[in-house]
Amino acid sequence: MDSENQTSARLASDLPPDQQTNSRWIPLLHLIFAMALFGLLAPYEWDRVQSENQQLPLLTRFFLYVNVDTTPYFILLLLSPLCWFFRPYINFKVWSSLLRPRLSEDWVREKRATKRLDYFAFSLSFIVAASSFLMSVWTADHIVDSERKLTLGDLPPAYHDEYSYLFQAKTFLAGKTSFPSHPAAPEIFNQVHVLNEGKMASRYFPGTGLWLAPFVSWGHPYWGYWLAGAITAFFIFWSGRELAGNGVGLLAGLIVAFSPGMAIFSNLLLAHHPTLVGLSLFLWAFLRMQRTRAFRDAFLAGLGLAFGMLCRPMTAAGFALPFGIWLGVEVVRWCLFRKPGSSTTSATVKSVFALVAGLAIPLGCGLICLFCYNQSITGSGWKMPYQVYTDIYTPRHVYGFNNVIRGEQKLGPKVLKNYDKWAENLTPALAVQNVQNRILASLQWTLGIIPLGLAGLIFLITECRHWSRWWLVFASILSLHVVHIPYWYDGIMHWHYVFETGPLWALIFARVTQSLFRIWRHIERPLMSWLWTSMILIACLTNLVAIPPLWTVSKLEMVINNVAFSKFKHFQFQQMIQHHPQIKQPALVLVAHDPADRHIDYVINDPQLDQSVLVGRYRPEQYQPAKLQTIFKDRNLYLFDAAQNRLSRWNGTFWEPI
Repeated sequence: MDSENQTSARLASDLPPDQQTNSRWIPLLHLIFAMALFGLLAPYEWDRVQSENQQLPLLTRFFLYVNVDTTPYFILLLLSPLCWFFRPYINFKVWSSLLRPRLSEDWVREKRATKRLDYFAFSLSFIVAASSFLMSVWTADHIVDSERKLTLGDLPPAYHDEYSYLFQAKTFLAGKTSFPSHPAAPEIFNQVHVLNEGKMASRYFPGTGLWLAPFVSWGHPYWGYWLAGAITAFFIFWSGRELAGNGVGLLAGLIVAFSPGMAIFSNLLLAHHPTLVGLSLFLWAFLRMQRTRAFRDAFLAGLGLAFGMLCRPMTAAGFALPFGIWLGVEVVRWCLFRKPGSSTTSATVKSVFALVAGLAIPLGCGLICLFCYNQSITGSGWKMPYQVYTDIYTPRHVYGFNNVIRGEQKLGPKVLKNYDKWAENLTPALAVQNVQNRILASLQWTLGIIPLGLAGLIFLITECRHWSRWWLVFASILSLHVVHIPYWYDGIMHWHYVFETGPLWALIFARVTQSLFRIWRHIERPLMSWLWTSMILIACLTNLVAIPPLWTVSKLEMVINNVAFSKFKHFQFQQMIQHHPQIKQPALVLVAHDPADRHIDYVINDPQLDQSVLVGRYRPEQYQPAKLQTIFKDRNLYLFDAAQNRLSRWNGTFWEPI
């Protein structure tokens, strides 16, 4: 009994002072949260039950075709009074004596104090990284066409952006930053998100192409993204460990590894995963730098941020802004409180300037590289290909409010009219709606709306009374949303502009889990920890697997099916032009795109424009077929009408259907 009392006292001492002195408020806060959650979920569940077959019993209707975003959590909520009032003594010796101490902050502090390597932490970090990699592979192996046994990984990319990044990677592999446009008929090779003004180059920043290039040369571009996901999960573990111990790092890393959003984006050749490689390195190194004050850690943080900037500058800026403010405050504090001549001041000066220099050197080098890259493509280091492309081809897509109104004042002859008209005019009302969509989607595709929504509210309550580095993580989420407010589109899956908040939300959730488990141990409510753990497991189940008849499709499968639709369209077109028996190579296939489908564009070529089958735009008002035949004397001409799904051959006089 004495040992139990000592244990309880020790556990109570683990609580922050505000939680120890205000523990009487804990039951009331739990009740308020339970009532608020019941008030939120009950109407959704009642409407769902009422919409089912009324002839079935009530319980049958309740458990039939559940809403994966609400029903499982409503059931757990109904069980919460039982978990609160029933307090069995539970003690697993392996957990309490072996695992829990190694997952705690005390374990990390002890390792740092004794300067010994934490082999347990290294093992956990590699488990997390391997889990992420295997999750990406498992996602790619999902069957999307049972007749032909095609998996998601068998299909080509889905989005215009992906083909632009592949174009960039292939350009870099040729030792260039651009290729010359076609000398006689450049306009027919206008590719979405590829600048084609004397030089052909991806509009995007060079970091993604650099990351992709080695994997493209090996013939396995997706390997690079599976590896990027694993690296991100690896550094999120170490970031969580730096902040609050191995347990927080492990949970945050596993949430990232098993996030359905991370899994699907690891199979899309977009800029986000390479960006996260840099930003997760930056996050871990910066947090470590705050503790060690070492130039080495600052330099690593600068390297990570510089690479993130070379992939997605706006995202890197939004992610790093709170950390930059912290460093600025450190510099200001040194300026205000220094004491000339003291040895302490000398050490502080060295420390502050080492941090600034460590971050500034890689960032400066990255900006110089970006300047040179811009210069090689646009002729001016200050003019980005991204902006030039927007000005010429998609002026309505410009960043900022009233984008359509401003863009329509700059319409030129080369505007991609159908794609450009997709843009909506950004007003304050649309901006508010976009922010709401992005927040909900970032919660939904990281873990779940209810788990992460709860975690966000509990974080504000448990952390509000004292300053900690956790506020930098939370502020980074906010600033990522803020910097993307002035863009009219809410993003792929309603969130890709703030995709990088996912790992930050994982860290917040892990921190809240640690705080709640401490509170529940202190007030002797062991089943509440089990209830919270059940919520995590249920979130993972609904995200990743289907359990008929409760739910017939997982969130991951839903988004896989959505992405597979576009991939199939490109797959069918590429199979047709490469294997159609009536297409004689070498060939030029002109495409008359379907005006009703602005998101599928088949004009995709290698930057050298030398493959056996070239694909071009059908522009009869500019290039008559007879004229094109004289330009491409060694190629057979074909026309593919996407709206009619019809292929024709130019016979020298007219288009002949085949």
